[in-house]
Amino acid sequence: MVGHTVPKTTAFEAQAAANLFLLNHLPDRFLAAVPSFDSAAQVWRVPIVVAYPVIGPIGAVGEINVSATSEAIIFHSSPDEMMARARSLYEQHREAIEAAFLQTRSA
Repeated sequence: MVGHTVPKTTAFEAQAAANLFLLNHLPDRFLAAVPSFDSAAQVWRVPIVVAYPVIGPIGAVGEINVSATSEAIIFHSSPDEMMARARSLYEQHREAIEAAFLQTRSA
């Protein structure tokens, strides 16, 4: 029987590790969202979203998995794939994004 495993790495640490990865591999607008613990795989699954000022997150673009025993990145979606998904989401939300930017410029 497998007992309940408590991760050594906290959700906050996993999210910070994912954000550091994003800083080093992608431009701004990419954000590590709230992690969930996968006890079977012993990883924190951190969804990656693209977000804009005023609007906030507009959708998920990938995932980063962080070790439950260290802050090591075990898996990450391809940065190129995340960029492509972000472009697609931008096109879907272009009017709202541009309107938000225009609104902040006129304020």
